[in-house]
Amino acid sequence: MRVRGAGCRVQNIRRAAVAGNWYPGSAPALRAAVDRHLAKTTRDLDGDLVALIAPHAGLMYSGPVAAHAYALLRGRTFDRIVLVGPSHFVAFEGVSIVADGGFESPFGVAPIDAACARALLAASTVIHEHPPAHAREHSLEMQLPFVQRLAPDAPIVPLVMGHQTAATTRALGDALARVLGVLAGARTLLVASTDLSHYHDAVTAAALDRTVIDCVSRVDADGLQAVLTAEPDHACGGGPTVAVMRAALALGARDAVILDYADSGDVSGDKSSVVGYLAAAFGTFKTM
Repeated sequence: MRVRGAGCRVQNIRRAAVAGNWYPGSAPALRAAVDRHLAKTTRDLDGDLVALIAPHAGLMYSGPVAAHAYALLRGRTFDRIVLVGPSHFVAFEGVSIVADGGFESPFGVAPIDAACARALLAASTVIHEHPPAHAREHSLEMQLPFVQRLAPDAPIVPLVMGHQTAATTRALGDALARVLGVLAGARTLLVASTDLSHYHDAVTAAALDRTVIDCVSRVDADGLQAVLTAEPDHACGGGPTVAVMRAALALGARDAVILDYADSGDVSGDKSSVVGYLAAAFGTFKTM
């Protein structure tokens, strides 16, 4: 939908698709829910934060884990936050970007960094505009409650990956590194939105998820790509995660910290069929 924005400029606003369902639909209720999750986190990392991994299930299920990632934004400021997630509803080649306007949530509209988005469009042929990929997609929307609560002034760059081929993953990671690397002095945070294994019993899920966590802990993007090529079901956003890891390494990240891991059964009580959730950080940290 296009609505008239500030200064009578026409803006392209992506309306919230899962507000009131996957997370509270009013700003006061959403603020209270986010703050409850953040209140249970205590860890900080001293050093430069380059990227995060955060889950994207309903806030009551994955919010406790996502909070461990986003809590690191406290005391830090960023010029933009690049969100990279998988497409759950629309099959397509490459990566879809929204190049202008903003994304709506109960907290308001998160504006898009149009200059960065258009630089990414020009940087790689795998990146293009495909609006249907974003209309129902929750993988980016579920990051907004934390992004807007902790970094309300930071514009976003929304990227949704279609078919998660190794070639697309590599091309996106390289494009992110090239574009963000020339923004001298700019503070950019990369976020890979992914859940881990789906609908296994908790013991099986933990074993599958441990393989991903091991690659993440070693900042081994190529190793994670090999794991996902052999078995894509290790993570629904495996491709976005590899792309963000590749870009983070190129942008100077040397360390990875696993912040939290849980599964949906920790909330529901049903351990017979769970979804795994991971929070992790990449950067150059003084203490681990």
